[in-house]
Amino acid sequence: MALIPLQLRRPQPPQPPPPDRREAKARLRALLADRPDLAERVMVIRDMNRRVKACEVHLTTTCNIRCKGCWYFEGGFDTAVPETSDPAVINAFVDRLVANGVTQATLIGGEPTLVLKRVEPFVAKLPYITVSSNGLRPMPKAGFENIAVAISLFGGGPLDDDLRAHRVNGSAFTGLFQKALEHYKDDPRVTFVFALSEDGLQYIEPTVQAIGDNGNQVTFNFYSEHGTDHPLHIENEKRTLAEALRVKDRYPEVVVSHPYFIETLITGRTHWGGRFGYDVCPSISVDLPEHADRVANGHPVIDGFAVYGADYQTVQFCCTSGDCGGCRDSQAVYTWLAVSLNQFLDSTEQLETWVDLTEAYWRQWYWSQRHSPNFARRSPSIA
Repeated sequence: MALIPLQLRRPQPPQPPPPDRREAKARLRALLADRPDLAERVMVIRDMNRRVKACEVHLTTTCNIRCKGCWYFEGGFDTAVPETSDPAVINAFVDRLVANGVTQATLIGGEPTLVLKRVEPFVAKLPYITVSSNGLRPMPKAGFENIAVAISLFGGGPLDDDLRAHRVNGSAFTGLFQKALEHYKDDPRVTFVFALSEDGLQYIEPTVQAIGDNGNQVTFNFYSEHGTDHPLHIENEKRTLAEALRVKDRYPEVVVSHPYFIETLITGRTHWGGRFGYDVCPSISVDLPEHADRVANGHPVIDGFAVYGADYQTVQFCCTSGDCGGCRDSQAVYTWLAVSLNQFLDSTEQLETWVDLTEAYWRQWYWSQRHSPNFARRSPSIA
């Protein structure tokens, strides 16, 4: 596999050391000893973790819009590798994934709805598929009934058009979010991935309400304007967090993001003193030699995770831009919390928070057990 050169990686502050694993295991057993209900939920989550071995694939370098601050184009990923549409190459690639035990693929781009024939081999051979789309074109239902569809949304309200509704030739248009709503009315496969912007706080509630009225759900993301000197710049962190939490509280069934996750997403911080960054981010292509020190530092990673370019050979640095100092990607942050069980073992209340937020993570995806009301109703088998 080839390697795309390392993107900008800004200096990160020192991270608290990870807990001793043996001690953490003993604390978990003690916390669950008198809580069979919680033990059952932990075992269901662990079952999901065992069954879902994930990867991410850039299906195409082509997109039908040019969003402001898009990490894909700002980082030059569209020109970094030669794109292939050869069905034999793509089918052989998916076969290799299956042979390596991969069960889940997140398909991104570019825009995957432009290359549906490339989606088909993944759907045919892997049980868990998520397609990330800008919403301008619909993802058909026939043949794709059981996939998850993640629809991007920046800022909300008119700010979404300002940030995203730009054709490849540079001309602007309107109604991109409305078009996505029309395409996916009452579609259970769909989660809107709403990148919050401080400039659009007044649009958060009406946008979430529109998504709920449309029969869909939403998870929050953080709008990082890649290509600028300060992609994570925010003037009033407390005000932004307060509004996001208020809307979550008002629309708890529409906003599937857990409050703990929302706070970490916006602030980058956790209760144990961790700060989101390269040293703790688990969403890296773990087998790349340049990640050896990161993997060895003891902070969890996603076992076997890899990200592939649109040539179906190149291994990318991580799940997004590789600019770790400018990244607050929602799925990377959520995954960081989900793999950090050992940091939530000081009390039963902390453990319950981890269980709640991890169930909320799985709820994003239509193919997951958590999307079903039966997610937490399986028999535990504590070893």
